[in-house]
Amino acid sequence: MTEPREKYLDPAVVMKLGGLLVRARSLVEGAIAGMHRSPHKGSSVEFAEYKEYTPGDEIKHIDWKAFGRVDKYYVKQFEDETNLRAYLVLDASGSMNFGSEGVTKLQYAQTLAASLAYLLLRQGDAVSAMVFDDKPGLFLPPSSKSSHLDDVLQVLESMAGQGRTDIAVAMQSLAERVRRRGMMVLISDMLDDAPRVMNIAKVMRKRRQEVVIFHLMDPAELELPYEGLTIFEGLEGEPDLLVDPDDIRDHYRQEMLAHMASIERECLEGDIEYFRVSTASPLEKAILDFIVGRLR
Repeated sequence: MTEPREKYLDPAVVMKLGGLLVRARSLVEGAIAGMHRSPHKGSSVEFAEYKEYTPGDEIKHIDWKAFGRVDKYYVKQFEDETNLRAYLVLDASGSMNFGSEGVTKLQYAQTLAASLAYLLLRQGDAVSAMVFDDKPGLFLPPSSKSSHLDDVLQVLESMAGQGRTDIAVAMQSLAERVRRRGMMVLISDMLDDAPRVMNIAKVMRKRRQEVVIFHLMDPAELELPYEGLTIFEGLEGEPDLLVDPDDIRDHYRQEMLAHMASIERECLEGDIEYFRVSTASPLEKAILDFIVGRLR
């Protein structure tokens, strides 16, 4: 692994880079750029297989070397590199502004989304972006133009990290907009009514939309590591709460684990790609997990 890649693995270091575009390029170029393939044969540059020539096949695809060996006409078939429409759906609610180790979930989500947009556009895919809190916010229609990345970054940088969370409303809004098959990529801390969210995700999947969920969590949300009387600030309009974490830690962990397990189980049952991501883990790992999933 090269020294620049080691430098950019640390999320705290990545966030100090000059902007979303710089972060995206650094992360994607440090990962393997995978390509998805269509099962349909087309005319891309990658050879798939031979078939015997039949009237109507294009003469330009005849393999003359094969003809010289076997005295029969064979036509090269190629894999078709499809254009994917990816809809990046970003949680911009108040809870996303939490960060216990210098990197907030919002910052992590912005950089992850920018990296995915950079990767997808570089592959020639079309990318859309939408932000939401308790209602749908800015929506950018999909485009595969290279200049479209600037528009995506502007949408991401508009994320304020305010308001309550309503993932289902945002997904419903997107479902009403999408007419062609595509892929919805939800990036959120999933602090919402899980059954309601997963019901809509399953409906989208049944409509032959691919659904990918990046479930972002801060390490402190998993462990509740605080000691002594602590004031917990309500980030989405709730009143502040003074409590001793030792009194609630066990019950809190049980509830959080049950919440995460429920989401993961529903995703497995609904054929939905699910990635649980800690904001303490390398951003590059989340991107690589996504790429490996695309290759599969």
